[in-house]
Amino acid sequence: MPPLLDPDDVYAATRPGKLSPVVRRFPARVYVPNGTSGTVDVIDARTFRRVGRFPTGQLPQHVTPSWDLRTLWVGNNQGNSLTPIDPATGRSGRRIRVADPYNLYFTPNGRRAIVVAERLRRLDFRDPHTMRLRHSLPVPCFGVDHLDFSADGRSLLASCEFSGHLVRVDVAQERVLGILRLRPGAMPQDVKLAPDGRVYYVADMGSGGVWVVDAARLRVVGFVPTGKGAHGLYASRDSRHLYVSNRGEGSISLLSFATRKVVATWRLPGGGSPDMGGVSADGKVLWLAGRYHDEVYAIDTRTGRLRARIPVGQGPHGLCVYPQPGRYSLGHTGVFR
Repeated sequence: MPPLLDPDDVYAATRPGKLSPVVRRFPARVYVPNGTSGTVDVIDARTFRRVGRFPTGQLPQHVTPSWDLRTLWVGNNQGNSLTPIDPATGRSGRRIRVADPYNLYFTPNGRRAIVVAERLRRLDFRDPHTMRLRHSLPVPCFGVDHLDFSADGRSLLASCEFSGHLVRVDVAQERVLGILRLRPGAMPQDVKLAPDGRVYYVADMGSGGVWVVDAARLRVVGFVPTGKGAHGLYASRDSRHLYVSNRGEGSISLLSFATRKVVATWRLPGGGSPDMGGVSADGKVLWLAGRYHDEVYAIDTRTGRLRARIPVGQGPHGLCVYPQPGRYSLGHTGVFR
């Protein structure tokens, strides 16, 4: 794994303006997978206008940057395929057959892609370029869907939505290290490592908040209530706050990494269903899909004001803001180091 720029901040390489030479000339776009429509909408991130649309396979869930930053992958969950996108042109390529790609990640050393096969209850370790299967790892839980990696890249923590578990996996050995059961009724979603690497934050849609989990010992050390349907987690560009999208109440919570407390709550005018997304390259706009309202939200990160509400296809989910700062991608809708 490339060494961290700052051992006390895993996000040090993602400051505003720190674009890799690979992506500097890519147009600023937001790629929105519309699960019900089976399409991807393309939005100009500067004008807030839709500038394109193309078909994908059945039930596209997330748009994921490749480890080397050169390709975007659309995970067609029920279509059992991945659609590549060239971010230089915004054009899609030929689909690759892949079983159950609910989500997609890359090991920190870039040697493997990890297809999160939610329905099949496994993590599939694949070649990051051809997507050829190398090893399937069954997981002892139901609904595995999101994950993040430890600061040293040696392990990952995955959430299992339907059984309320968290699973830790040895990345190099590709084996399960341990499992943690959360409270009854928990529905863990997105997972995000704290800047200092000491704890993971896990959004819990069933409990309406965020679990704080010791990254070394795999034990719960706290819970922060945020709002109904806590779902997506995104670090601010200065590594000070965690944005938490509360899908069930149309709000976004700002959680302080320093105090582990909510310091502000932004509510979408007229409501909404903020889901997955990402932060603009300059850190000034938080982009989120409106899962059940067929729209995308552009939110000012300085004031919490809604700058734009953009109509898209049906069932928008894991949108990708691209390009973003960082040296390499760990996957999902854009987790960079």
